[in-house]
Amino acid sequence: MTKTILNIKTDPSTKQQIQEFAAELGVPVSVIMNAQIKQMLRDRKIVLSSELEPTPYLVKIMEQVEEDLKTGKNITRTLGKKEALDHLKSL
Repeated sequence: MTKTILNIKTDPSTKQQIQEFAAELGVPVSVIMNAQIKQMLRDRKIVLSSELEPTPYLVKIMEQVEEDLKTGKNITRTLGKKEALDHLKSL
């Protein structure tokens, strides 16, 4: 099969990270890139994901919510649709 070269531009940090990742997997970067390209073409979509890590601000809010749940503070409970709608209208 004939091969051709596809050049991409990226920042040095990204290049270093993909090279290290490929080395961890024991494959060349081109294997990873070819697999991704083929999957995008086959599926006709791009899937981008990353491990999500909350910001310090969000961590603080989540901790406050946990505390509120434990103490019952700032918690509104409704018994049904009508009661929930009535509560929302009252805000």
